[in-house]
Amino acid sequence: MKVWTYLLLILFMITSCSGSSSSQNLTWYNHSVITNVAEDPEKPEEFTRVSIGISPQIFYLSKKADDYKTLLEKTSQSHKKGKAYHIGIEKNTNIIKQINEIPSTK
Repeated sequence: MKVWTYLLLILFMITSCSGSSSSQNLTWYNHSVITNVAEDPEKPEEFTRVSIGISPQIFYLSKKADDYKTLLEKTSQSHKKGKAYHIGIEKNTNIIKQINEIPSTK
């Protein structure tokens, strides 16, 4: 009986500590540079199309997102100045959810 109690306690601790972070639903492209930013030709009122990398992969910024202007500013800076960022793409949607500065390693 004690063994089952310990197993249940361990199982409970594992599941309660696993929390649901929004970043768990993201695929990260680290040290990436935006190569193009343009209106999406299919849904220009909803999305901005963003290309990442030398062999471009296409992702999208949702114009309905609360942080759209911030994300657009960072993608534009990356495109114009060649600045690299860590870019978080929502799994199964190809929508950019986060763009993070690369921490300096000084």
